[in-house]
Amino acid sequence: MTGKLVVENLKHKPMRTLLSVLLIGVPVTLILTLVGLSHGMLEDSARRARGIGADIIFRPPGTSLLTLSGAPLNEKMVDFLGHWPRVKLAVGAIQHPIQTPLVATGIELAQFDRMSGGFTYIEGGPFRRPDDVIIDRYYAAQRHVHAGDTIRLWDKDWHVAGVIEGGKLARIVLPLRVLQDLTGNTGKVSQIYLKLDDPNETGAVIQALKQKFPDYPIYSMEELTSMYSVSNIAGLREFIVVIMSIGVIIGFAVVCLSMYMAVLQRTREIGILKSLGASQFFILRVIVAEALLLGVGGSILGVLFSFGAYWLIRTLVPASIPMVIVPSWWPIAGGITVFGAALGALYPGLSAARHDPIEALAYE
Repeated sequence: MTGKLVVENLKHKPMRTLLSVLLIGVPVTLILTLVGLSHGMLEDSARRARGIGADIIFRPPGTSLLTLSGAPLNEKMVDFLGHWPRVKLAVGAIQHPIQTPLVATGIELAQFDRMSGGFTYIEGGPFRRPDDVIIDRYYAAQRHVHAGDTIRLWDKDWHVAGVIEGGKLARIVLPLRVLQDLTGNTGKVSQIYLKLDDPNETGAVIQALKQKFPDYPIYSMEELTSMYSVSNIAGLREFIVVIMSIGVIIGFAVVCLSMYMAVLQRTREIGILKSLGASQFFILRVIVAEALLLGVGGSILGVLFSFGAYWLIRTLVPASIPMVIVPSWWPIAGGITVFGAALGALYPGLSAARHDPIEALAYE
């Protein structure tokens, strides 16, 4: 009885129902898109770090695992660390921002190939000219370029030597010397990657390095990739909580207004139900059930819209904003929105339940 009454009420005003579902779906889309962006960027960074093939990362003093360090390390440190016990290979790299969050990385390609196994080229090949640049397929798609084309970075034209498969080191790679000269950091690097002859000795090597260089951040690559999580990014978790709160407020406001208007439009209907013996609880249950149904519909629509946002982002800016779909957040976002919807239905529901049946029947 209650279910049929709720469905018929929603069908009676299809435009109001559709608009309510649409507006409830907006905060769900907002939450899922934000979560997908944060997870996508962190997972992409972790995947590219693992693709380097190193066991240890050595960074300059005063830097953290997730900050861009400039180039304060003397390049001689690369040779010094390359002769450290159990170190098989040391590779220095320099980083320089292009536009947030994109960063270009300069490397000695031959050394990096030895460490990582080399890039997988989709088009073109390695550096041949001083103005050569290697980009991954996501950045190539975002800039609509191919191997042999020219792109402009830092007000300078660069020749695209190769397009590589993503997931290794960086999206934009230049020769080490070229990027050093371009940024005024000749003879310096941002960080040093170490590959050991036995990865099982990583902990012992890190401990020995920290005794020699107590002020330098030194981490295993396993520790580096584990740091790429929402809980380790300052302010990100709080930002997501704020977005969730906005979702609850929007859901509350939309449903409260929608249900209040529905109660006004169905005053005579409520009077008839009460005159037939419907209790206050029955009337409240009908209104809240209607709101919950709108909340569920809005949640489903929000999930579908998040796929639309994913497609749009992956089409327009796949390199700058890598996004993923996070199914584990569907019930969370939906639950938050349904809670806001139920909360928004309480006042209209209580108002409807308290209607005097005689006054309601006389309502025009």
